[in-house]
Amino acid sequence: MAWRCSGSTNKELIENMWKHKLISDVRVKEAFIKVDRRHYAPSQPYQDSPQYIGYQATISAPHMHAIALEHLISFMLPSDASPAPRALDIGSGSGYLTHVMAELVGPRGLVVGVEHINALRDKGEANMRKSAEGTQLLNSGKVKFIAADGRKGLNEPARKGEEELGTLWDAIHVGASASEVHDELINQLKSPGCMFIPVEDSHDRDSQYVWRIEKDKDGNISRKRLFGVRYVPLTDAPKEEIFYQNALVKYCPVFGFYHTSLPYLLRGCRRCLRAIQALPTQLLR
Repeated sequence: MAWRCSGSTNKELIENMWKHKLISDVRVKEAFIKVDRRHYAPSQPYQDSPQYIGYQATISAPHMHAIALEHLISFMLPSDASPAPRALDIGSGSGYLTHVMAELVGPRGLVVGVEHINALRDKGEANMRKSAEGTQLLNSGKVKFIAADGRKGLNEPARKGEEELGTLWDAIHVGASASEVHDELINQLKSPGCMFIPVEDSHDRDSQYVWRIEKDKDGNISRKRLFGVRYVPLTDAPKEEIFYQNALVKYCPVFGFYHTSLPYLLRGCRRCLRAIQALPTQLLR
């Protein structure tokens, strides 16, 4: 039902996702309403589809962000066990989800957006500063953006006075597909903690699935495959970022993703063709 969720305003977009049960937790709904997507999406901000933001990156469709937070929210809210939740947004891109996450972690929480391209790191921060609320979050130190290799997670020191709370993450969101679930990311999860991550299928590299990786209070790991997706991959930082800024962008109209690499796009389109071939013949007439 995601394609029915587009709206003419930010509130209408969120209300439509609520109506179609893509958002079921009222706290997630309220957090999204507080953050106007027009500050982060270059065009059609209230369209429920991914959009290209430059440098071989996209902002995910709103419904994907909503689903991610529905899985992570119980680990992001302040509690007696975790009074200052720490959340990591790997592949933060436009900065949109980083901002929404900051609305959930409470007054003592910390959210860090990680980007492997300096220009995207800067863009995420600049986008947040388009609103008074975003500026306040950045100035307070509750949100920060860092240029780093997200595949390795992030060793972010505890803030002054919170050293006893440790440096692990209550929640990790990964906004690009990984070739595997990297051990570094699991090791950086708190007990308890949760990660939402798209991963290439080990038997079919043309396919990707979102995995929910959860660590319980005793450190036991559980893994649950949720559903198929199509994300751009986590990659090395480019030697020449200007290439990505000026690269010809290809678009897959069926699955709705962008990429600057024609071979990568064709891999996705082969998946589209398989899906089309599986449709009943009468639908193709």
